[in-house]
Amino acid sequence: MASGEPGPHAFTAPELKAQIEAERAGSPFLVYRDEDGEQRLIGLGAGSAELWVGRSPSADVRLSWDEEVSALHAQLEIVRDECTLVDEGLSRNGSYVNGERVSGRQHLRDGDMLRFGRTVVLYRAPAAAEAGSTVIASDALTAADVSPAQRRVLVELCRPFKEGTAFAAPPTNQQVAAELHLSVDAVKTHMRALFEKFGVQELPQNRKRLALVERALQTGLITDRDL
Repeated sequence: MASGEPGPHAFTAPELKAQIEAERAGSPFLVYRDEDGEQRLIGLGAGSAELWVGRSPSADVRLSWDEEVSALHAQLEIVRDECTLVDEGLSRNGSYVNGERVSGRQHLRDGDMLRFGRTVVLYRAPAAAEAGSTVIASDALTAADVSPAQRRVLVELCRPFKEGTAFAAPPTNQQVAAELHLSVDAVKTHMRALFEKFGVQELPQNRKRLALVERALQTGLITDRDL
């Protein structure tokens, strides 16, 4: 059975493109994997007031393959572009946000990792992330905003996603350093600068590299030709 975990290692290039399109729409959405390992995106946009998560056929986010998920496990309340996870003891095994069990209600933030049973769901709120950023908007980034050395690091980060390679993962600092013949400290310095320029520095650590790849491709700063 698929665990549903959508960590940085689990996205193919076509899946990244689907997420980028969802980001452009601006409304919150969920990302997870179904029992066949296929990516699923569920929008939480206009017209949604609440969604139920569970194994029941009546659940809006149905995780029927996960035996650790209750029939009606938890609820997502949506008000405009804000979302709250509600688990007031209805589920048998509880609900988790970034590894911590939810007791009652918890407001969600862009990049939060939710867990129901064994299934991990990524919560994205693109509009909230954009509103909270004080750096250059990703759509406004140009080659002039990124130094040649930083651009070389970006290319190496994006390279595994060329041609939709299954289960691609952004390389580690050590791997980038080896490819570019740089020190690991130099790569870390470039990465910190890129996190800030692309407005992803506040995301959870396990989300930052993937967000860099997404935004580098979204802005056209890195293209298939570069890879």
